[in-house]
Amino acid sequence: MATFDQRGQRVNTQYNAGHDIHFSAVQTSADLVTELEKLKQQIAQATESGILPEETATDADYQVTKALQQAKKPEPEKKTLLDHLTTTKALLDNIAAASGLVTVVVGAIQGVQKLFS
Repeated sequence: MATFDQRGQRVNTQYNAGHDIHFSAVQTSADLVTELEKLKQQIAQATESGILPEETATDADYQVTKALQQAKKPEPEKKTLLDHLTTTKALLDNIAAASGLVTVVVGAIQGVQKLFS
């Protein structure tokens, strides 16, 4: 479970992502691909809502796209998947209103670790 210390931050808009994203239920690479595609959609929605700055959204979308490409391979590389998802998390970490997305990315990291353990 992710913990966020947001003392001293003023949040005007909070984006709650992940209601339909379930990385904890991932059992196969195909499941992972489905959930990563949902994550890409959530990043796009957060951008359209003005939650994510365009540059950050572009970078985060790129990292999730790279993770998706890796997940679609016949034998995905766990380290590469984790690298892309960890970079995505780092991009979103300092945006208080995107904490819901960060939680989803943490779930993705945990799902990859479980799937490829």
